[in-house]
This record gives sequence, structure tokens and C-alpha cells, in this order.
Amino acid sequence: MRKESLTFLKHLLSTPSPSGFEEKIQQVCKAYVKPYVDKIYKDVHGNQYHVINADAPLRVMLAGHVDEIALMVNHIDDKGFLGFQAIGGIDASVLDGQRVQVHHEKGAVPGVIGRKAIHLTDPDERGKPMQIHQMWIDIGAKNKKEAQRLVAIGDPATIDAGFLELRNDRVVARAMDDRIGAFVILETMRLLHKRKVPCAVYCVTTVQEEVGLRGATTSAYGCNPHAGIAVDVAHATDHPNCDNKRYGAFTLDGGPILHLGPNINPIVAKGLIAAAKRKRIPYQVEAAPRGTGTDANAMQLSRGGVATGLIGVPNRYMHSPVEMVSLRDVEQCSELLAEWICTLKPSTSFIP
Repeated sequence: MRKESLTFLKHLLSTPSPSGFEEKIQQVCKAYVKPYVDKIYKDVHGNQYHVINADAPLRVMLAGHVDEIALMVNHIDDKGFLGFQAIGGIDASVLDGQRVQVHHEKGAVPGVIGRKAIHLTDPDERGKPMQIHQMWIDIGAKNKKEAQRLVAIGDPATIDAGFLELRNDRVVARAMDDRIGAFVILETMRLLHKRKVPCAVYCVTTVQEEVGLRGATTSAYGCNPHAGIAVDVAHATDHPNCDNKRYGAFTLDGGPILHLGPNINPIVAKGLIAAAKRKRIPYQVEAAPRGTGTDANAMQLSRGGVATGLIGVPNRYMHSPVEMVSLRDVEQCSELLAEWICTLKPSTSFIP
């Protein structure tokens, strides 16, 4: 991966962005992609649009969501400890003992997620995962009054886990879901910059996916695309104790995961596979017999219907602080998307 892209990716993955609080991350996206697009704007929900060829008769939407699972302060007790609830699909078993940042309007406040020590736990309770209401955030405050000067009810909190490079072009961070998808579509706009692009492309860094596909619902209506591609993470199942017969066999370095099923338009699917073969990009195929639970769902059902596709970046340990992807897969996802877009024609029909 080129140096400038990797620097942007590190910045992207280190900027907290809980659902409903995506403003900072959108500023990061805007700064990177500005040289490669015609215009950038936001809507009332906070979705950010990066557009080229807006007046072209064929419109394509790319979606990658920038929000992340997180926590929200819902109580401050007399001793200054913070109770919290989940924003999105939090796995409580990975929370206790984590360092966090509580995002107050005056700045981030560091803290840790506490729980009762094993020494103070009855033997029959040891080893059992804690529920969220049994944990707390300790910011070091002496009492409620001091805590209230630093944080407030409704403040979000994110796990304080940074970007880490491992061997073989593999990288780790919290919020790969779906910051890496946003990276892919923004990189696609860079790759398209000096190519002949036959359609309008609306690259949308969507918001609030983790709480109900909200951003894609409104932005797809706003773009009114003929076709839309969501880029999200997909489960890499190449680690121990994962049933491939049940969940499929998908690997890091295996290339983009292309989905087939009722959420996916067959012409879009065939076009993506053809583009992968033409560019000699390895790819994997996932059966998706129902709604995919991604922005592709929202796009497909927008207005009178949109021809949708879904590209998955293979990801180990989803919804944990150590989500892992391969930079090779990431680059290939952007290359595939750019190639597919350039094969379209103004007269392309997606009616099966």
C-alpha cells in the first residue's frame, strides 16, 4: 500500500466515531478525498457525499459506514463511577479491563472499565462473563461532583485500542467495522481520478449503520442511484474453533468476498465477478440467503428499488478491539470496485 494511503488509514482508524457522533471522522475523510472529487457535502444525518460526474445519466452509489460500536454514559454514582449502555452490537465479554476514552464536549477523558476482582468473586461465579450493567467506567474521580465536571450523561465512550501492524501485511484496530469499508470506497475515488468514468459516482461515508442502517436509508434516497455497492467487513473464518460448514470458508489474503442472494442484484454480481477475473483479482463467494444486515439492505429498498452489490473485506474477530484485516485484500477491494465502475455504460440496465 502506498505511503499516503497507509497514513490516511492509520488516521482513519485512530479517530473515534460512535453512532451519532461521526463529525470528526467525516472531516478526516473529506481532507483525504478532496483532490479526487468534484464536490463534497453533508446531509442532516451527517452522511458525507463525495461526488464525481454528478450530471451523468447513470448514477452509482458507494457506501461504507464510518460509525463504530461504542458505549454511552447513562449514570454517575455518588463515588464518581460511570454506568453505561451499549451503542450497537457490543460483546460484553470483551469489555472488562479495557481502557476507554469518554468523549465529552470539552475533550476526551481517559478511563478504564472495572469489574469485581476474581479474588472477591464467589467460586461459582468465577469465569462467567459479566453483563454490561455489572460493569462501570472509572475515570479516577473522587466523587460524583468531580465526575460531573468532566463527563455528562449521554457522552459516548470508545475502547482505547490503536492501530497495530503485524506480519504479512496484516493490521489490527478497533472499528475496522466499517472504517475499512469507508477507506475502500475513498481509495476507489482516488483510483478513478485519472480514468474515464462513464457514470456519476456518489461515494457516501454513511452514519449510524450500527444502530439500524439509518444513514444508508436516507443517503440512498438522496442519491437516487441506479446501482449501489456497499463495502463492509465480512467474517474471515480461518481461525481456530470456527465451523466452516456452518459459516463458510473465508480467509485473509483470499481476496474480496462477493455476496450472492436476494439482497444482491444478479447483473451487479456478474459484473463484479467478471471484473475480478479480467483484473486477475482473487475473490471469494459468500451465500447470503436473506438480508445481509449491511448498508446494501437499505440501498436495495430505497425509492423504487436499487440494484445492489456487497463487497466484504475479510475480517477476523469482528466487534472486538482487535479486528484484523489484510492490506492486500483491502487494496484488491478498491481495485475491483474501480474496474467494475469503468465497465459501465450510460445505457447499462440492471433489470434481471
